[in-house]
Amino acid sequence: MEHRITTCGILRDREGKYLVGLREKGGAIGGLWEFPGGKNRWGESVADTLQREWMEELGVHIGVGDELASYDFVNKETLYHLTAHAVTLPEGERFKLSVHSRLAWVTKEEMASMPFAPSDRAIIAQLAG
Repeated sequence: MEHRITTCGILRDREGKYLVGLREKGGAIGGLWEFPGGKNRWGESVADTLQREWMEELGVHIGVGDELASYDFVNKETLYHLTAHAVTLPEGERFKLSVHSRLAWVTKEEMASMPFAPSDRAIIAQLAG
């Protein structure tokens, strides 16, 4: 079985809300909410992956912090190792969407009623408040 590393960034605002993105329709998780991130490229660190993915998906520079959660899952005979890391957004950065149709700031409680990718749902369960 092939193994892949994937990661997502958890951005939380001062009010305790989390940034999530609604993937455009199409693809495996099209039309579902997610924490932005993606697959690790050979030789990339987790920080490198998250910084690249946030730039590609949202057009912003981020800082990468501690691991907050992890989850392993199988999809199409590939074992994915997903880690979620705290990220920070420098003041003045503005989002430019490329793979999401919209972004939202939501509480953990609000996430319970939103359609999330199954792997992100497992990350949500591990997040504090």
